[in-house]
Amino acid sequence: MCIDYLVDFEKFAERHFIKRFAKKYKSAWVATRKALDQQLRRPDILLKRSIAEMIVANKYYQICKVEFRIAGPGKSRKASGNRCIVVLNNGLRTVRVLCVYHKADLEGSGNETTKWKKIICDAFPEFMDLLKEN
Repeated sequence: MCIDYLVDFEKFAERHFIKRFAKKYKSAWVATRKALDQQLRRPDILLKRSIAEMIVANKYYQICKVEFRIAGPGKSRKASGNRCIVVLNNGLRTVRVLCVYHKADLEGSGNETTKWKKIICDAFPEFMDLLKEN
């Protein structure tokens, strides 16, 4: 039996990259966000699909990267370059959306994973040790 988790989009995610998605895609972003919320409510199902990747886990948290596409016709999830970084807490049955981005949003040197890990460590120091282990 699947149990719904509570999904929370962090203020950091809202202030940074989500604002860009909302401005660029308008009503398509509203539909996309609703779809993301629905998918993230069922992490047990989501993690069985190829669009979600478990990055690191300990006994309290699981940090995952989830691919998504903007609602409407267009590119596949993978080809779209849109991602979100989420933290699952199975004890509390919560999903925290830490960061929502397009690959082009990540500036600086290094690969995509290195870039978003730095963003997460800077904005959410409570996950720094966990991300540095991996």
